[in-house]
Amino acid sequence: MGILLEAETPTGGMGSLLMMVVVYGIFFFAMWFFFFRPQSKEKKRMAAMLSSLTIGDCVLTTSGFYGIVIDISDEDNTVIVEFGNNKNCRIPMEKSAISRVEKADEN
Repeated sequence: MGILLEAETPTGGMGSLLMMVVVYGIFFFAMWFFFFRPQSKEKKRMAAMLSSLTIGDCVLTTSGFYGIVIDISDEDNTVIVEFGNNKNCRIPMEKSAISRVEKADEN
């Protein structure tokens, strides 16, 4: 009876390696699915929003100011935004400084 208890059990070196590869594969897939995929979707959404930007749209800047787009320069990704009611505050800024766009025809 003691001989049966002392018998060697197969350790499965190749099986444990395969299991480790599977676990790491699942881990990296989960990382991609929960972190990198939503980030790339958000980047595509922002690019689509900025490419549909037209003159007269109301925009919210990343600093929290609302303004109206009065000119768009595509070659250097610059827009001129007018702030306030007195029409004297016109500031050029990059398109990347715009966080939200409200279309003029929606209002």
